[in-house]
Amino acid sequence: MASTNDLKNGMVLDLDVQLWQVLWFQHHKPGKGNTVVRSKLKHVLTGKIIDKTFNSDTKVDTATVDRREMQYLYLDGDDYVFMDNQSYEQLHISNEIVGDAKDYMLENQTAIVATHEGTPLFIELPANVELEVTYTEPGLQGDRSTGGTKPATLETGKEIQVPLFITTGEKIKVDTRDGSYQGRVSN
Repeated sequence: MASTNDLKNGMVLDLDVQLWQVLWFQHHKPGKGNTVVRSKLKHVLTGKIIDKTFNSDTKVDTATVDRREMQYLYLDGDDYVFMDNQSYEQLHISNEIVGDAKDYMLENQTAIVATHEGTPLFIELPANVELEVTYTEPGLQGDRSTGGTKPATLETGKEIQVPLFITTGEKIKVDTRDGSYQGRVSN
């Protein structure tokens, strides 16, 4: 149990036997009445985002979430196989739980796997990853009709927009939160 005054971003709450992750919260004191805590919550399994308001100092159940560093090994059918870096146990995680993280994961890469009572909840990747561009059209210096960017396919199969000067075979930094180009990787 925790108080709504103790909320933190990333905390997982157990509301009505469902797990919700706190994305954002704000204490609000209206002109009249008691202080309330406004929050934006994301359903851990479905990804649905809701706005919820709590009275100040209300007790809420918190879920125990175990975050472990694991190594992504390989894709086995529709399951992604991860290995715990400490116990060497292998964990099969479904495509639905891995979600968009699959667009930025390479074999043997480490990630944080969050579990609740042994059930995988979600995958956390670093904010930026380094990936190789496997295909992109040559950019023409005078071509500004697309705002100075062009599509490029990464080694994971994800397609993102990159500046015109990027060529096939280059390693680039990609933001895993929104898939945006962050810069070249110096060799």
